[in-house]
Amino acid sequence: MTDDILRAPAEVKYAEELDWLESVDDGPKPFSWRLSPRMVRLFVLGSERSDGLDREIPQKWFGDRSFVERSIVTLASDRGLLLIGDPGTGKSWLAELLSAAISRNSTLVVQGTAGTTEDHIKYSWNVSMVIAKGQSREALIPSPIMTAMENGVIGRFEELTRSTSDVQDALISILSEKYVSIPELDDDGIVFAQPGFSIIATANSRDRGVNDLSSALKRRFNFVRIPVVTNKRSEAEIVRFRTTELLRRHRIELDVPPTLLDILLQSFADLRAGAAAAGSDDEKLESALSTAEQIGVLEDAILHSQFFGDRTLRAETLAGSLVGSLVRRSPEDLAILNKYWHGVVEPRSKSDGGPWPAFLEGGRQAIATLS
Repeated sequence: MTDDILRAPAEVKYAEELDWLESVDDGPKPFSWRLSPRMVRLFVLGSERSDGLDREIPQKWFGDRSFVERSIVTLASDRGLLLIGDPGTGKSWLAELLSAAISRNSTLVVQGTAGTTEDHIKYSWNVSMVIAKGQSREALIPSPIMTAMENGVIGRFEELTRSTSDVQDALISILSEKYVSIPELDDDGIVFAQPGFSIIATANSRDRGVNDLSSALKRRFNFVRIPVVTNKRSEAEIVRFRTTELLRRHRIELDVPPTLLDILLQSFADLRAGAAAAGSDDEKLESALSTAEQIGVLEDAILHSQFFGDRTLRAETLAGSLVGSLVRRSPEDLAILNKYWHGVVEPRSKSDGGPWPAFLEGGRQAIATLS
């Protein structure tokens, strides 16, 4: 089934694994949860030898165990969960994994934008049915959040701070009263949340000030702040995990040399250090330099090598992908990367050798092409 879907949700992708975990799970389960909290954590973070399972469960989210445990405990209470952090820190992926493990449904999602309305989190109407038969439950179109309430499962709200204050305020009664009123209906005009319902919201910390959360809404969420991954070993594991998925999805047989992965990780570490030391925003790349962007750079290089190269990942291709992916402002970002290439990459290519000279040349060509 996953071969027929461009991007299968976690509950479909890991269906066999979830079925097996459910069959061996003898722990207490809150509400209508499909897995116990211990098994939810194990599904997300992977199994260890001390868990005593008959099979290995691979790690799917790479981060501190305490963040996952606090998230699970929050969802077992009657409070909403707000995952907040910089772009590319894995907030949405963690939310999807938690929803899949708890409810076996991670697709009840509202995407927060400037155009999101109250209807998107409550309900709307099938206009043709209303004209033909009048307003009724059959003519009602429930939102993903209302569907989650009726089924007692997890609903998700992506990029909460991108939506307006009116939309955010509509969540307050849902999170506190646990019902949605439908005044257009005389009978059956209230939808009550079933046990197990909760909301996982995500927010980008860089969007602070766009649509700040009210104090009333903040009180109804437990906050879990997801930091940027700075540990090189953890970041390498994330990039390898995602790259393996990419190669499998595209059915590409291509090796990623460890030396090139080291160059990618080192380059992002250098650029982050430069951004931290910069005196103004003009001296920083517009890119967030997140782990997700590293994965994007590597994906671009792999696909370019597969379709337009000799199916071998080379340092110059990786350099071209890095420059092309990170240059978003011209000439500011080009100037920053040019400075980095001359001040850091060039000396390192002379001292370290290996793939660095080819990486140096590939970056120079890419910068010259964009200049």
